[in-house]
Amino acid sequence: MSASKPHILVVDDEPNVLVTYRLILQQQGYEVSAAISSEEARNCLQKGGVDLLLCDLSLEKQQSGFDVIHFGRSLEPKLQAVLLTGYASAEANDRAEHESIPVLFKPIDIQQLLQTIADLLRKNNESRQAHGT
Repeated sequence: MSASKPHILVVDDEPNVLVTYRLILQQQGYEVSAAISSEEARNCLQKGGVDLLLCDLSLEKQQSGFDVIHFGRSLEPKLQAVLLTGYASAEANDRAEHESIPVLFKPIDIQQLLQTIADLLRKNNESRQAHGT
């Protein structure tokens, strides 16, 4: 086991969702931060150390999950991310696919969420090992 737990940032504008995801992910051994707005998410991302971003597609009126993910990737280009949504248009799905961002639909299947996280973190580790970082 590595010296540090993978750090996951969860971004959702629903407090109950944040609490639920935080508890589930902490039980799985992850370090978890939660942000209820895009501004909180940006502050957390600026501190660094986030291995994976779980982000709701619909945030404040002028912000979307894509905006938060792009900000995170401007700081860490290989940041892995997952969009969570209750409804995504065909355009949003196409954009997510084009940007290599998995989309999970609410209500989230917890096993699917955990498998997606494990797959993305494994991909991160393989990439780091391949590049010697």
